[in-house]
Amino acid sequence: MRFKSAFLFILLLPTLPLIAAQGQVADSPPNIILILADDMGFGEPSHAGGIISTPNLDRMAGEGMRFTDAHTTSSVCTPTRYGILTGRYNWRSRLKRGVLFKATDKALMDAKRLNLANFLQKAGYHTACVGKWHLGADFERVPKNPEPDKRKRDASWQVDYAKPFRNGPVDVGFDEAFFILSSLDMAPYVYLRNDRAVAIPSVNKGFPHNEYNKYQRIGAAAADFEASDCLADWASESRNYIKRRAEDKKKPFFLYLPLTSPHTPIAPGKKFKGKYPQYSWYADFMAETDWVVGQVLEQLEQSGIDKNTLIIFTSDNGFAPYVKIPKMIEAGYRPSGSWRGAKATIYEGGHRVPFIVRWPGKVKAGSVNPTTICTTDFFATFAELVDKKGNIPDNAAEDSFSFLPCLKGAKKPIRPFTIHHSISGVFAIRKGDWKLILNKGAGGGWGGSWEKTKTTAKLVQLYNFKDDPGETSNLEDDHPEVVTELVDELAKAFRDGRTTPGARQKNEGWPYRDGAIQAKFPQLREK
Repeated sequence: MRFKSAFLFILLLPTLPLIAAQGQVADSPPNIILILADDMGFGEPSHAGGIISTPNLDRMAGEGMRFTDAHTTSSVCTPTRYGILTGRYNWRSRLKRGVLFKATDKALMDAKRLNLANFLQKAGYHTACVGKWHLGADFERVPKNPEPDKRKRDASWQVDYAKPFRNGPVDVGFDEAFFILSSLDMAPYVYLRNDRAVAIPSVNKGFPHNEYNKYQRIGAAAADFEASDCLADWASESRNYIKRRAEDKKKPFFLYLPLTSPHTPIAPGKKFKGKYPQYSWYADFMAETDWVVGQVLEQLEQSGIDKNTLIIFTSDNGFAPYVKIPKMIEAGYRPSGSWRGAKATIYEGGHRVPFIVRWPGKVKAGSVNPTTICTTDFFATFAELVDKKGNIPDNAAEDSFSFLPCLKGAKKPIRPFTIHHSISGVFAIRKGDWKLILNKGAGGGWGGSWEKTKTTAKLVQLYNFKDDPGETSNLEDDHPEVVTELVDELAKAFRDGRTTPGARQKNEGWPYRDGAIQAKFPQLREK
């Protein structure tokens, strides 16, 4: 059920404790921890066939539920993170392709829009963000130097780090935050806490891509900042937060823990570097990523709140094909599993990701669910945890469907269809066994040697997952009626500003621009 306006929702908020007393909300709402890996493919955990041991992810899968058809909204970082927090497809925002890249990029999150963090905050949760933000922040600029230092050409030097910034995590609903602005290959390289930099960058710095590629993106950095320290720091900060909240006991908490791994630069910490000398630093980095998960699980047990904590692990997109791991590939490593493609593309390897849910006593241990879900669905799912009616105003979470029934064992479809998006703005729509890609090329991402499958398409690509899960046989000519049906669904999703029931909403600009396809399918044109 969705209210017709945010105003009615605000009126409801003071009644939440009363509703809880009447049994409409769980007597003891669970703590929620959402761990988001960065660039981890579907086939990388060892329980999914990966050759690197991931005992903590395997433990989560053994003690919880693994979803085998879970997807991100986009096959790259920023847009997926936007979808996670807003419950809204990323292409409805101003970001129609690519990611936020520079320190001076305007913040993507709108502090006035209801999102997952401020929704839970208003519903009585304490909220925290630890890790990689990559949704931008609005910094003040330093005065322009009439004689600029050529060593400081990167945009990260245009920021005044001595002053607070706006529209970061604490302005959009997190009570506290400890994070970096973007990826560890995008300056600035400095920790941020709440709305300020922890230190003032004073040096130029960058970090090697990996042992095979020494390329670095150089920019403003704190003198003591090292990429190899980040995972340990995220783990320590998370443990401290969990411990503090467990001792407080006044309210449940939501911890959003977006990691910086295994995204480049491949920078495992000292305790992990060299753990897998037969493979690569990447293998070491995967092991450390799993270790962070173990640190969170350990702290939950030590704090005595393990059984009342719902913990989810997933990734923001698939494996990055530019990470060179020849020895691992030769040994049988298949980061995308059996799926075609990888990060940035519209094929399954770009957006089908690991997804594990653990909630002792609530989610059946060792269970597997084949239901199609999406990372926009966190909002509606958590809303239903807070209030069984799942009340969300019409102008929020426009593409979020609750998978709470799945956690109770249901395996029926929860979404009418799912829309996917590549780094270059290529769209796909999946409905049941059918997937339509509005592109005839290599999937709108980085192909190169990673993309072995040849595609023959006149205009679009149509695949049937029941018969062809590897997306190898294009059926655009065989089933024109299916193509038309899916195009109509996509056009309606564009025009309605939502895919959930409710009043029509506005996108921030028309989402689709492809003259050739719009000529064939005029319903995709802006009217």
